[in-house]
Amino acid sequence: MPTTSTSTFPANGGAPPRATWLRQTWWPTPALGATALLHAGGTAVLIYEPLAWPWIGGGLLANHALLTAAGFAPRSAMLGPNLTCLPRAAVDRGEVSLTFDDGPHPEVTPRVLDLLDAAGMKASFFLVGEQAARYPVLAREIVERGHSVENHSHRHSPWFAFCGTGRARRDIERAQRAIADATGSAPLYFRAPFGIRSPLLEPALAACGLRYVSWTRRGFDTVDRDAAKVLDRLARGLAAGDVLLLHDGAARYARIGDMGVLTTLRALLARLAERGLRSVTLRAACADAQSG
Repeated sequence: MPTTSTSTFPANGGAPPRATWLRQTWWPTPALGATALLHAGGTAVLIYEPLAWPWIGGGLLANHALLTAAGFAPRSAMLGPNLTCLPRAAVDRGEVSLTFDDGPHPEVTPRVLDLLDAAGMKASFFLVGEQAARYPVLAREIVERGHSVENHSHRHSPWFAFCGTGRARRDIERAQRAIADATGSAPLYFRAPFGIRSPLLEPALAACGLRYVSWTRRGFDTVDRDAAKVLDRLARGLAAGDVLLLHDGAARYARIGDMGVLTTLRALLARLAERGLRSVTLRAACADAQSG
């Protein structure tokens, strides 16, 4: 995707900028392009044939229903580019990418880092901007220990998917600032809260120079307290190129102190070693594709 300009943000109310990222040119997907044409064509038809409104309205409703369904299908690329697995070069190297959402969490994240260090594995942490600002030392430690930090919105609002492009962009930019200020590293990737994607999100990501990431498989560890079942969802069919999703900062950890993710992660790391697979950051796995 071509680069058109750079965007920098000052930190701490006027201090020298710490984060610089590239703004990208946005092109609508075929589905969004067809939606625009449908709206324009429907308007033109109504001007000349007002009685056709039931057919036009029905077509528009069906179109919006399809886009909504695509937003609730996390691995769909209908609404924009979507990284669901690693590129071929990473597959050939026997790499997977462990990713963690919702952190950093002061009790869980350090233990996750220790387990990764002990196994010699690296991961990508999709941080919530507010959490990074609340625990900047911990957020920086993630980077210092060789992992990457990415963007998971600023507030992790359940209403994020219903934001317009402008509001989504402001939230994403706040998270970019918070994460870059805390860690010294500006995110390159974005994952939507709850995995729900708005049709209006991609222009906001392009403006911030971010690439959308979902996953190959996830454990549903935020809703299932059975570590064995969570592990089975992640390990069944596990193969090179997989992007795996767990959480180190789920809200329930703060409520009930449930850290089943650690049990799952310990077993998952053992499975990776048994199969000769190595977890790397998304940046490392995709470096060849990005440079090309």
